[in-house]
Amino acid sequence: MNLYPLTFTPIFKERIWGGEKLEKELHKPIHQPLIGESWEVSTVKGDISVIDNGALKCTSLQTLIEQAPEALLGRVVYKRFGTDFPLLIKFIDAAQDLSIQVHPNDALAKARHNSFGKTEMWYIMEADPEASIIIGFNKNVSREEYQTHLANKTLSQLLHYEKVGHGDMFFIPAGKIHAIGAGVLLAEIQQTSDITYRVYDFDRKDKNGNYRELHTELALEAIDFEQKDDFRKSYSKKENTVNPAVSSPYFTTDYLKITQETPLELSGDSFHIYMGVEGKGSLHYGDTELILEKGSTVLVPAACTAITLKGEVEVLQVHC
Repeated sequence: MNLYPLTFTPIFKERIWGGEKLEKELHKPIHQPLIGESWEVSTVKGDISVIDNGALKCTSLQTLIEQAPEALLGRVVYKRFGTDFPLLIKFIDAAQDLSIQVHPNDALAKARHNSFGKTEMWYIMEADPEASIIIGFNKNVSREEYQTHLANKTLSQLLHYEKVGHGDMFFIPAGKIHAIGAGVLLAEIQQTSDITYRVYDFDRKDKNGNYRELHTELALEAIDFEQKDDFRKSYSKKENTVNPAVSSPYFTTDYLKITQETPLELSGDSFHIYMGVEGKGSLHYGDTELILEKGSTVLVPAACTAITLKGEVEVLQVHC
């Protein structure tokens, strides 16, 4: 099978906190309100991405993985995960605050849900003035103290609020309590999991007048109550080269600022994903040329080990 760089039809998710930036700023074909997430690459059950370019158009990502697992995933990834695609790639638009939440680690997620855990990272693409995120606690907290504040609806007194701006990057391991704040547009890279324990939702109601479900007891075993100031990631912005940014057991993310034709030699150990976060350029592989711009995503199969980036574009490079 001759593989080539792939694009996918986005999967849009309506959210109570969603806005209009995915359509207006990233030019997603949405045309309806309250879309908070664009799932760019997914094999979550019920939400499997479908290829929308080239000879494999209309083929699901999972089908292609099963047909050519090592060529698509890469030697190391296939050995580790089999035919399970390990990442979920999204753009998120928060017009309102998201709920305060936490995700389980691998062991807890496996025991409870037969799933991967959910470690993730965020790259801030846009942020309104004074926009912030919640990320972790502002001090070491006991379980009893947490439960008291949660019951009294004063949980915010224990949380760390971090102001954000364009280009900021954050790593959120499973167990760290967090929330995206209103006015933030970001790229999210995470393990393949849709498990979220919602601990507080500001007492708001959905469009049907109902409160959203909380997962108070489930969250207790998942939360890391220790204060850790290791979430903000610094990285170089040297042009036309790979700048390492986040390295974890689950994914590696690099930043590239392209201002001239830049060839890249890729390892066959893993697939590579390119997310456009600013500007406009293109990705080339043989006769394949794909637009790579703010809001676009391309998956380069592991078998495609030499690509070229062109234009004036900033991208995140993701691999396992």
